[in-house]
Amino acid sequence: MRLVFGLVLVIGVGLASFAVYMAKDYIGAYQAELAMERAAREQMVATVEVVVVNRALRYGEPIAAEDVRTVRWPEDAVPEGTFASLEEVFPFGDEKLRKVARAVEKDEALMLVKVTEPGQDAGVSSRLTKGMRAFAIRVDVSSGVSGFLRPGDRVDVYWSGRVNSGGNDGQEVTQLIESGVRLVAIDQIADQDDSNPTIARTVTVEATPVQVAALAQAQNTGKLSLSLLGAEDVAFEEEVAINQNGLLGISVEQIVEVETARVCTIRTRRGGEIIETPIPCTN
Repeated sequence: MRLVFGLVLVIGVGLASFAVYMAKDYIGAYQAELAMERAAREQMVATVEVVVVNRALRYGEPIAAEDVRTVRWPEDAVPEGTFASLEEVFPFGDEKLRKVARAVEKDEALMLVKVTEPGQDAGVSSRLTKGMRAFAIRVDVSSGVSGFLRPGDRVDVYWSGRVNSGGNDGQEVTQLIESGVRLVAIDQIADQDDSNPTIARTVTVEATPVQVAALAQAQNTGKLSLSLLGAEDVAFEEEVAINQNGLLGISVEQIVEVETARVCTIRTRRGGEIIETPIPCTN
């Protein structure tokens, strides 16, 4: 009987030890999986829906429903001005489609700055900033920077003409009248992605109503020339003007007439001496 009891005790202790060993392995594996899940959760990035295009779209093309789709995009890396849903792209359905104002590549996020308003044509009016106006300037090969201008570039506008004031005495004067003006079209081309050089006859600039009035007056009274700004340059705020004398380094001395006061005297002879006494002038 004692032998049987001892055998049962040994078997029970062995089973208990085995159960503890298996439980320890299970708990260890569970804890490892839990740690891996926590690490993976920490690496997960919050995403939002963003509208992207299914194919490359070029300037002027209408954007149809089959041209776009929504994808998940990292929330902290969403470009400014994107569309969050197809309803935002097509608020009027197929009746009023947006047009492409700037080229969009396949799988690129569709952005508000690259498309027009619903139903609006991709012309110059869609490129104007709110409150701004379009004004056309006549140019040729020399005044239009030899055909290197493109929509989206910024230019300085110089006026050359004859003036009869400010000490110029009817000389030809060239003066900077507007700086950093943005071009919205070259001739009838408003596509910023068009890189072909063009000898333009007119360029259309974006300007305020006051600038439009100044440019119109300048174009009617003289000749306008354009100077292309670099991509990183800013508008020049100092006054720039030069006339013929300044160009040739000629200094002009101005003769100033100085009015002298008239002095009246009375002469009195005293013996051989003549004495002059100042008196008030009567006329």
